[in-house]
Amino acid sequence: MIRRTRFAAPAVLLIALLTVAGCKKKPAPLPAPTAPPAVAPAPTAMLTATPSQISAGDQVTLSWKTTDATSVSIEGIGDVPTTGVKAVTPTASTTYHLMARGEGGTTDASAHVTVNAPPAVAVPSNTMSAEEEFKANVQDIFFDYDTYDIRSDAEAVLSHDASYLASHPAIKVVIGGYCDERGSDEYNLALGQNRADSARKALVAAGVAANRIRVVSYGKEKPFCSESTEECWQQNRRDGFSIDQ
Repeated sequence: MIRRTRFAAPAVLLIALLTVAGCKKKPAPLPAPTAPPAVAPAPTAMLTATPSQISAGDQVTLSWKTTDATSVSIEGIGDVPTTGVKAVTPTASTTYHLMARGEGGTTDASAHVTVNAPPAVAVPSNTMSAEEEFKANVQDIFFDYDTYDIRSDAEAVLSHDASYLASHPAIKVVIGGYCDERGSDEYNLALGQNRADSARKALVAAGVAANRIRVVSYGKEKPFCSESTEECWQQNRRDGFSIDQ
């Protein structure tokens, strides 16, 4: 009876140890790998000008298309839809730049329009009056909507104007600032004054004496074109030059 108890105790201890070992918690499974965050696609853009060569005063159709863009703008025009068509009438050779922005970055596109000047009419100099000769050599300049900044095409015109005035020091000039019909009379008078002042500063910087130049603002009171269209408004946003009598 004593011998059976001696062997039973180790057996009970072994069974207890195996039971504890079998109840041990299994390790938790590793979490599944997560997918990398999606990368937004880069925007694309296309811009065309039809026709790409015109004569002065003709119209051009700009067409553009973008993908994956949240905002689109065209230099000189401003914000535009992501896809669209717009008629423009450039007064000089112009490169239109489009910028498309999206979550995936930015991209741009451009289209160039060549504006051919009308052929010069040969007129004997001895038959031209001083006013006619002045008009043939001192050209008006044009502005974008609601601004008096000198455009790149106007810089070339003002350089030619200044060259003629420098070679004719006896001529005094009046610069008239004009606006389109939009906005109040008071606002357009101030805008026309700023446009005339901008041209005056450019001529003075090019070497024309300041005391030879007088400026006046006509606001929207003397339009060159009376239709309510963008092409007509563009003609009215100008600085006009004339001999100061």
